[in-house]
Amino acid sequence: MKQAEAPRMPLPPFTRESAIEKVRLAEDGWNGRDPAKVALAYTPDSKWRNRAEFPQGRKEIQEFLTRKWAKELDYRLIKELWAFDGNRIAVRYAYEYHDDSGNWFRAYGNENWEFDGAGYMAARHASINEHPIAEEDRKFRWPLGRRPDDHPGLSDLGL
Repeated sequence: MKQAEAPRMPLPPFTRESAIEKVRLAEDGWNGRDPAKVALAYTPDSKWRNRAEFPQGRKEIQEFLTRKWAKELDYRLIKELWAFDGNRIAVRYAYEYHDDSGNWFRAYGNENWEFDGAGYMAARHASINEHPIAEEDRKFRWPLGRRPDDHPGLSDLGL
């Protein structure tokens, strides 16, 4: 008999506070850049739309993230709650990275998330665009890993 996975707190239905917490936990996970660990936040059959890719399930999500972070170097991300209702959360985000030639980019996006009752993300629909930036125009300069609590968020940075 398969053992049920432990709930991923906080659980839906979300309050403003629990939605903000869920967004920050997702940001922290992605900033850790560990594809196997991040994939565990999604249901085993989670469905994604990410630009022109449509990963489904943890294995494909892990493979997608492995490819992503192999080419998006020194990746740093900020997510911000946009809206929430019941088991759904909408976020906006921006991230910065450079390629293997040292060219810097900032990407902007919106995501719509849907969670199961145990707090795992069952669906992620992302819309993303990016543009080149000069190294001196970077705004995300904390050490790799979790964004410090005192670092400005997207609204504070005017993004």
